[in-house]
Amino acid sequence: MNNAPTQAYIKPSDASSWALCARRVWLDNIGELEVEEAEDAFEALIIELGLAHEQAVLTQIMREKSVHTATSAEDTQRLMAEGVDVIYQAQLLDKENHLVGYPDFLIRHASGEYQPADAKLSLSEDKKEIQVQLGFYRRMLNANLPAIVFLGDGDTAEIGDETNPLTNQFVTEMRELLASDTEPMVRYSHSKCRACPYYTHCKPAFEAKEEISLLYGVQGRAADGLEKHGINTISELAASSPESLPDVPYLKGYEKKQRAILQAQSYFSGEVHQIAPVSLPDGHWVHFDIEDNPLTGNGEKHVYLWGFLVPDFGHADFEHVWTDTAEQDRQGWIEFLAKIEEYRERYADLVLAHYSQHERTTIRSYAKRYDMESNETVLYLLGDESPLFDMQKPVLDSLVLPLQGYGLKDICKHKDLVNFQWEDDSSGSQWSVVQFNRFLAENNPEMKAQLKAEILGYNRDDVIATRRLEEWLRAKFM
Repeated sequence: MNNAPTQAYIKPSDASSWALCARRVWLDNIGELEVEEAEDAFEALIIELGLAHEQAVLTQIMREKSVHTATSAEDTQRLMAEGVDVIYQAQLLDKENHLVGYPDFLIRHASGEYQPADAKLSLSEDKKEIQVQLGFYRRMLNANLPAIVFLGDGDTAEIGDETNPLTNQFVTEMRELLASDTEPMVRYSHSKCRACPYYTHCKPAFEAKEEISLLYGVQGRAADGLEKHGINTISELAASSPESLPDVPYLKGYEKKQRAILQAQSYFSGEVHQIAPVSLPDGHWVHFDIEDNPLTGNGEKHVYLWGFLVPDFGHADFEHVWTDTAEQDRQGWIEFLAKIEEYRERYADLVLAHYSQHERTTIRSYAKRYDMESNETVLYLLGDESPLFDMQKPVLDSLVLPLQGYGLKDICKHKDLVNFQWEDDSSGSQWSVVQFNRFLAENNPEMKAQLKAEILGYNRDDVIATRRLEEWLRAKFM
């Protein structure tokens, strides 16, 4: 969008990376890596929707005020000196302190002071990177008035002096990072690192030094604590005993220590350790999984697909409730409840199996959304005798697996574990959001039908995977 003076300048666009990983910020600005940018359809969708939101905010502002587009930092200063109502795509430059920033808008207050403002898809101004960015603009403007955030659901929020400490921390740490000629030392985080463009650069180094935070369940602070007591590698942890390990943050008590040691041993051997009996409920199992779209205009997730695998657990036994748009959201919820009543009548001993708490949490939020917390079916689903069964629980309670993540795909795709492969290997939760948004935008009936079929196929594979996981657990550990 703009040409920053040099990489040595601190810019608020680094706030997102800074909130995740100091090394990522350093590599973005100082590193000379040639990273092949993989096509990220979800990120492209977010950018597209963000630009559309910014344009919608601009259109709304233009109905009420005179808007001038800045072409440079000097032009921004000129427009501010003239006292224009709104400056769009403002450019702020502080050469002395090496700061540069590009707020979406500068809006002139009745007092004559300009308030920086950004359009954000987020539904809350509480995100760390948003607070840093808007706080940074306030700092550059030496503003007394709060900054404005135009949120994704149409609401507005303000960011004021309360974010000054965080903004100052960002500036201080960025100065230190940009002044360093060596990569900062960081810990591995499976969820964050997998999504990072520098994953293939950092991961081999973590593995070469046997970085302890490569292990599932061993967080960075726990690894810090272990290193202070002389346990620096996965091999050293694998050779330890629970009695010999010190209490460190997030790793206290015999069971947690024993699990960490077994996780370290499994890292090398690939062995599965059973640490407790696996208990699965008896009954007729219906495997259950949902797909939702978080990128709605009203800020409420729209569950567009409630999917079920019923006995006999084949492709033809996949059933679902689908809604084309968020306007049909309540209809889909009612049809879902009717489907549950159908299963309840068909199977007196119904087990509604899912993986992780997402499905239960979603049912609870929908009941609240539609003021149906006292509905009989909702009480059945969420009560003491609920048919809902989270299959992640017996896995986490009973098994130590040779994995760095315990997601459904981590377990099911592993060739030495469940070994179930999705028909579309590229499919996933973000993939389904992209496909559904393409479905919403598509006008060609044949293409629309094809996109729907692809999403249904992915959800069908998800529920078949939970069935294969159930079979694996019963065959190996019961």
